[in-house]
Amino acid sequence: MKAGRLVVDEPTDLPEGTEIELLPLDPGDWLDDEDRAALHKALQDSEEDVKAGRLVDAAKVLRELRSR
Repeated sequence: MKAGRLVVDEPTDLPEGTEIELLPLDPGDWLDDEDRAALHKALQDSEEDVKAGRLVDAAKVLRELRSR
């Protein structure tokens, strides 16, 4: 820090005076309540698909995608 400002110790392509937002790293996640609910619903839906045998072989999907 210099004069209350963070100083980058590596070269950057940012123009002089560019303002950036720094966020502390957090061991958790940055999901809001809506996103977290959507994630939990998707996981539940996925679990139901597995139980019902609605599976797709990942290797087959990758082969098909690579053949395009």
